Amino acid sequence: MGFAALKIIHIGSVILSFLLFFLRGIWMMQDSANLQQRWVKILPHVVDTVLLSSAIALAVIIQQNPLNDSWLTAKVTGLLIYIGLGMVALRFGKNRAIKISAWIAAQCIFIYIVVVALTKSPTINIL
Repeated sequence: MGFAALKIIHIGSVILSFLLFFLRGIWMMQDSANLQQRWVKILPHVVDTVLLSSAIALAVIIQQNPLNDSWLTAKVTGLLIYIGLGMVALRFGKNRAIKISAWIAAQCIFIYIVVVALTKSPTINIL
């Protein structure tokens, strides 16, 4: 598979993964029964597997190593934080306030990861 096709798969899975997370967060805040649907429990894992696989393949193709490239290290670190916050938001948060706070924080981390991916820089200049 070529670089362009892999990049499209990666970007598409990033978008789909975020949209699913966002939707599940809305349903969490509404205490919706939709969160118990079978597809809601399975599809995010499938999408995230495609996302991670395409990310690894892209890193191999462009010969980038998270141990040597600080922007990729920042993305991987951000991803781990995003996953942890997502777990708190959708599963392990002790109460509604903690879950919502973790959900919002996870979205901030997601934005950071996207900015790092676009700029290839681990630092964000807001001003």
